[in-house]
Amino acid sequence: MNTHVPSNAAEPMGPPLQGAPSGPASPPDFPQTLGHPRPLWMLFMSEFWERFAFYGIRWAMVLYVVAQFHGGDASGEKPASELYGAYLALVYAGAIFGGYVADKLIGFQRSILLGAMVMAAGLFMLALPTEAMFKLGLATIIVGNGLFKPIISTLAGKLYAQGDVRRDSGFTIFYMGINLGALLAPLITQYLAKKIFGIEDMPAYKIVFISAGVGMLLSLVWFWFGRRQLKGIGLPAAHQTGLRNVSLVLVLGLILGIPLFYALLTIDSSLLQYILMALFIIPAVMLFREGAVEGTVSRDKVSAMLIIFVFNVLFWMFFEQAGSSFNFLAEKIVNRDIGFVGLFQALAGTSDFPVSWFQSVNSVAIIVLAPIMAWLWIKMGRNNPIIPRKFGLGLIFNGLAFLLLMVALSSMVDANGKIPFWTLFMVYVIQSVGELCLSPIGLSMTTKLAPARLGGLAMGCWFLSIAIGNNLAGIFAGMVSGTEGMSVASAHSGYTFGFAALVGSGVLLFLVAPLINRLMHGVK
Repeated sequence: MNTHVPSNAAEPMGPPLQGAPSGPASPPDFPQTLGHPRPLWMLFMSEFWERFAFYGIRWAMVLYVVAQFHGGDASGEKPASELYGAYLALVYAGAIFGGYVADKLIGFQRSILLGAMVMAAGLFMLALPTEAMFKLGLATIIVGNGLFKPIISTLAGKLYAQGDVRRDSGFTIFYMGINLGALLAPLITQYLAKKIFGIEDMPAYKIVFISAGVGMLLSLVWFWFGRRQLKGIGLPAAHQTGLRNVSLVLVLGLILGIPLFYALLTIDSSLLQYILMALFIIPAVMLFREGAVEGTVSRDKVSAMLIIFVFNVLFWMFFEQAGSSFNFLAEKIVNRDIGFVGLFQALAGTSDFPVSWFQSVNSVAIIVLAPIMAWLWIKMGRNNPIIPRKFGLGLIFNGLAFLLLMVALSSMVDANGKIPFWTLFMVYVIQSVGELCLSPIGLSMTTKLAPARLGGLAMGCWFLSIAIGNNLAGIFAGMVSGTEGMSVASAHSGYTFGFAALVGSGVLLFLVAPLINRLMHGVK
């Protein structure tokens, strides 16, 4: 879900981004809070509420689609997984356009504010229970997220000066804070949907979507009042201070962006995959060309970044089973009766571990493990693994999670066709270790290796690599369920493939890591 690694060198801040300066070349002298620039904590909370909104609907989406649009029939699992994968992919693909818009048209602060407003509108639209309106709401969220998501991460990197060794630990804090929102969202939205407005068998899913919309509004309000702390970082350029460009972006989003993403949500997932791959190639060429213009060192850094992006695709293809096939696995094949009493039973209303609560396991693991990992990277000093090997570790740990599922589905199935609760619980924990080795490092790496004038576009390209993986995740989850729904046999077959793909790619990355590291020219 969503941490980092201290390094001994940070990338030069460079000149302002061409066309949309995001602040001075070196950051102002910010007041410090707990050893970091105070605006980091404002961005931390803005992203907290955005993640609350995002993960608030994650547990419910595929279950809702099957129940609402397929009459609860197991044959609906495949199209539900593919829709979820397409939505998640397009959420991240939209970031490539948002990064460019912020760089060139409206500046970072306005991009965040506009994106938050549009996302909130889309979340509220999901509460209208028709399939067309549901997909229209998803398309609206995608447009808003594209304006918001890549920019707030880029702003976090711009709070630190050249050579500031706190940059990577700052990303760890930022990343860990994100997970607080992701932790609370499934717990709160599930409780509202089942215990307050619905019943166990008939959750009021529209309450899930409304609650997420309220969370997004809180993110908007928090950034609106906190942005003064940035002291000019992210403000539009002098020729962009009027509302003309903002109005232009909003109109284009309404008449082009939303209809486009709505159409992409309705096409075959394999066709969407080809489109996403083509979209990745375009900004990759732009970044490589800009790097070549800046010189050999910049060109090499861009090359290293793009190679690692390819491995990033594989990680997210299997990690994002959490929102699709793992939900069906939890509902149908996991024995969730853990027999707890007391506080747990009072909160859950049953001794069964709610399906939605599995979505919070990753966040708990991140919150617990992130400071440990951040300390570990510092403690290792010169022995700190190079960036490509950290990515390799991420892939291997993700693969070990699938190994546990392979074992459970082959030798731990009980007479009722269920596997033990703890196995899926630990899958989320093991995946979280892999995520901590990869995702926050990727955010920090992108800010270090990107050409100085295209920082937003590079961050958008990072999210686009995640998009490709997410669409593949939906396709893969659909294959695991097949046309008749998930079974022990289909899950075992699919997850065996996941183990082989992840561990194989992780070992390969370990082997080629020294070559990639040379292209980074000392960036750690």
